Amino acid sequence: MDEKEKRLQEKLRFAGEKIPSMKRRSNINDYYGRHIYMVTMAVEGRRPLLGRLTGSSSVPDGEVGAPCIVPTALGQEVMRCWKLIPQFHKEVQLLAFQLMPDHLHGVLFVQEAMEEHLGQVISGFKAGCNKAYRRLVEDCFVEAVPQHTQKVPQHTQRELKEASAYEVASPLPLPSEHRLKKDDRSLGLLFERGYNDLISKSYDMLPCLTAYVHDNPRRLAIRREHPDYFRVQFGVTIAGQTYAAIGNRFLLESPDMAQVQLTRKLTEAQVIVEKERFMSMAKTGTVLVSPAISKGEQVVMRSVMDAHLPLVFITPWGFNKFSKPGHQYFEACANGRLLLLAPWPHQNERIPLTRAMCLALNKMAEDIVEGRGMQ
Repeated sequence: MDEKEKRLQEKLRFAGEKIPSMKRRSNINDYYGRHIYMVTMAVEGRRPLLGRLTGSSSVPDGEVGAPCIVPTALGQEVMRCWKLIPQFHKEVQLLAFQLMPDHLHGVLFVQEAMEEHLGQVISGFKAGCNKAYRRLVEDCFVEAVPQHTQKVPQHTQRELKEASAYEVASPLPLPSEHRLKKDDRSLGLLFERGYNDLISKSYDMLPCLTAYVHDNPRRLAIRREHPDYFRVQFGVTIAGQTYAAIGNRFLLESPDMAQVQLTRKLTEAQVIVEKERFMSMAKTGTVLVSPAISKGEQVVMRSVMDAHLPLVFITPWGFNKFSKPGHQYFEACANGRLLLLAPWPHQNERIPLTRAMCLALNKMAEDIVEGRGMQ
């Protein structure tokens, strides 16, 4: 094994086995050193136990009626546990936090090398949340009756009204039953195993991370107000090709559509000319369609996106980037000016495009523009 291969293997040991999961650790970071992280943890089963959304996405941030999360009693305990992290890990500074009904986001700064792995920091936080979770649930379900149904005190129902809807319908086992299976999710473990992390590559990225975390309630409000734009539809067939789709499918009914297909041989000056031509068409109502493969096509589609004009994007990589910090897809879908079409199974990472794949993607765009319609 040469020196290069040894260095690669040393990096890979931090990541573990390569699996298609957002929770796989970075293969170039040891999670002990000085870094800024955005971490995300989801409630097991995505149950809305932590809070409820109020407000409208049309109300500006900071004004009465703007989207916000009202925490449940359990949500308040989770917030308290988060604030306690620096007391147990003096190297950690908390920069941002946002509670959501079924998950949370937090930005933290490891200011100097820690003796413990970041995963142990998160585990300690989760342990505190689990104690609060067990206490609240066990206080709620105090009486067992036949057929494994429990009586829920009225005052507890009111306090955990939003959070306990799932639990009342399908309550957790009583403490005496918690010992049946050591690794059972019904043990009272609040969060899913593991956590997602995004490592800030520079201080310049920090405002983007904190803005993303703070903006979560508004994005949730948009999703709920425009559910059709954010619901993935499978089996959408156009000219014999089947897609997964997300966004405004009514764009496919536009009487005026144009394919953006530009050769890689164009000079920068020629690309600018083509960009202006397509922008002029889009401003008059033409819906542009493209997989945006060549640099010229990417310039055109990015300009259309920046100008808040309608487009159909055929993506070979699925929808993984859809909700990433700073991405424009979310806003475009919310405003009904974007349709994403994924012709192939979702990929967890960007894959190299072969010539055959590029030709196939361009043919799909051509078929859509020819107006052969949804089947």
